[in-house]
Amino acid sequence: MRLASLLSICRPALPLILGISLGCSLSLLRVSWSQVSDAEDACLGLVGDESNSNAGAAGVKKDRHSDDFQPRIIPYKKDPNRLHKKVLRTRYIHTELGIREKLLVGVMTSKTNLNTLAVAVNRTVTQHFSHIFYFTGLRIPKIPHGMQVISHGDDRPVWLMYETIRYVHLHFGDDYDWFYFMQDDTYAQAERIVTALQHLSINKDLYMGRAEEFIGGDEKFKYCHGGYGYLLSRSLLVRLQQHLDSCRNDILSVRPDEWLGRCIIDYLGVSCVEKCEEVEYRYHELRKNADPDKEDSLQFINAMAVHPVRDSVLMYRLHKRFSEIELERAYNEIEQLQIQIRNLSLLTPDGKAGTPWPIGVNPPFKPKSRFEVINWDYFTEDHIYSCVDGSPKCELLGIDKADVGNIVEVAVEQMNEKYQPLLRFKKRQLLNGYRRFDPTRGMEYTLDLVLEAFTQKGHRQIIKKRVSLLRPLSQVEIIPMPYVTEATRVQVILPVTAHDKDYVGNFLDMYVMNTLDTHENVLLTFLFIYDMVDAQRVSQTDVFAGVKSMIAEVEKRYTDVKLPWISVKTEVPSQIKLMDIISKKHPVDTLFFISTIWTEVNTDFLNRCRMNAINNWQVFFPIHFQEYNPAIVYREQQSSTTSEALRDGHFDHYAFEEACFYNSDYMTARTKMAADILDNDEMLESMEIYDIFIKYSSLHVFRAVEPALVQKYIRRECNPRFSEEVYHRCVLSNLEGLASRSHLAMALFEQEQANST
Repeated sequence: MRLASLLSICRPALPLILGISLGCSLSLLRVSWSQVSDAEDACLGLVGDESNSNAGAAGVKKDRHSDDFQPRIIPYKKDPNRLHKKVLRTRYIHTELGIREKLLVGVMTSKTNLNTLAVAVNRTVTQHFSHIFYFTGLRIPKIPHGMQVISHGDDRPVWLMYETIRYVHLHFGDDYDWFYFMQDDTYAQAERIVTALQHLSINKDLYMGRAEEFIGGDEKFKYCHGGYGYLLSRSLLVRLQQHLDSCRNDILSVRPDEWLGRCIIDYLGVSCVEKCEEVEYRYHELRKNADPDKEDSLQFINAMAVHPVRDSVLMYRLHKRFSEIELERAYNEIEQLQIQIRNLSLLTPDGKAGTPWPIGVNPPFKPKSRFEVINWDYFTEDHIYSCVDGSPKCELLGIDKADVGNIVEVAVEQMNEKYQPLLRFKKRQLLNGYRRFDPTRGMEYTLDLVLEAFTQKGHRQIIKKRVSLLRPLSQVEIIPMPYVTEATRVQVILPVTAHDKDYVGNFLDMYVMNTLDTHENVLLTFLFIYDMVDAQRVSQTDVFAGVKSMIAEVEKRYTDVKLPWISVKTEVPSQIKLMDIISKKHPVDTLFFISTIWTEVNTDFLNRCRMNAINNWQVFFPIHFQEYNPAIVYREQQSSTTSEALRDGHFDHYAFEEACFYNSDYMTARTKMAADILDNDEMLESMEIYDIFIKYSSLHVFRAVEPALVQKYIRRECNPRFSEEVYHRCVLSNLEGLASRSHLAMALFEQEQANST
């Protein structure tokens, strides 16, 4: 009884006691394992020669790296007697933290193979190797498109290797963690190499590849064969740099890979290894006249590098074969995961009914309110009933037609795959089609198909079948963008008409406060637009005399600042006509910001202008925030003066006046447009800068809301001389900028009440 009562008392604590005991046991085991692994970790390939002083130094460096890093806090004390300058912080956090890119690839090629084998290498690996350079001895007159070729001026193999290592350290030594070197007759399975690097520590001096023994040398000393590629860690490259000149003068070798291996061994004490931290560098030697389609050995299937590849056709065949291998592996993994998900779903409360379709893909989005329901678009083989311009019905064209045709074809193929050999289907007609984009899954389709079914005996029958399909979202990719900096000078262009001159004072006050007082790297140019009448009277009464006097006052207050202006005479102040004048007066690398008189220029927006406008890549058209008419929104109440941003207004999607772009990009697009306007001068008045980049440029047009661009309410003057589309957009902008629907309804309600009384 006592034992039973004692057990009943201790029973709730038994899991806790067992957990503590198990945790202590595992901790002891982990200590022993870590000691064994530390003892057996030999992936550095250190040469065990005690007489070699360089090897000893490398061993000391390893011990220093193994110590735990102890952070040291440095207190900040501001010296009151010292003038502190403004600190310019980097735009990207990885720059400030010193985070480097993962991998740089160098391909050793020649003038003979650059347009053949090197091009084949580029086409097969560039999808996974985003930073790849081709090093050659002699220069060639025409470099293949899309390849970064560096010529050293001497085609001697050892000299080419020496110059390549020296060049890579000098220009990229601080930017990358790993460096992979290969020859142009090497096929590299790029995806596997990148995956392997994710499991290697960047703090070790690593020299990894196919280990080869020197002719007549000691077995302890091995170099990496250049034909199969090899990896160098950044720490190894940094230490090797100071010994390169000595290696060039002291080491004699015909093979460049052998020369590099001897240099690393003699001066750093690091030998080539094929395995490190459970990562094995796998390779395959290709036999002469081998057929990649018939290669099925494990060494070939698991290889990271294949050598030698004698021509570009063989390179492409190898790439095709390895792509098939990777695709088959992916399908097998998906199948295994689906089986596991199906088996685990049976153990859940919902059972088999809780298994999502397709297996492994997120379940459909479940709306929590009526406003979150995702609409389905209806389509047939010829028309779609959800058009971009708001029309109820439009013809199915372009990518939409190709999408519908592809999804119907896939549906029939899948049904034949499922029911053959008993039944075979042939499409007769698409009755109904529905599709919607689910952001959690992808594009969903529901099709009502009229099919002709054939049996094995030759009988056939017309049937109707409803099928559901899903085009799932693929892996998200990060698109590399060209480097941009916040140090770029922004040239602000401000067109001013006679109707706008009364608002220049407010613009100048905000410009002085936000840019000149903060020492922003920005210049301002005024563009005074005279009509025919004002231009004739400019000598007697200048309509812009008051504006010019304000400019003079600013220049007097800031002696190092100049605010130039340009005078233009025109009846129709088209954006393109004005930009043609401005473009000729500035260098091609000028970053323009086309502003309006109601725009408040500030630091946040200028930085985004610099970041979003990329030379020869992207132009930026911000959508400013337009405040509503305070007379309608607040009526008899006091206008809100709080700093709460973006409350009483809307983003004006009808405004295209503001723009950020480089002069060279505008000139390129304008040149392409010149042929179309030879016989149609009115085309300049019917288009804006936005239209030029859309129709005559291949650049990315980045159109996005810009919360830093806030404009006070003003009723714009819409020039009827503009094209109908531009004039219509101006009118709509004025109408939608009055107030929100709730404010307008309240104003009408109060007006009706006042009229009734």
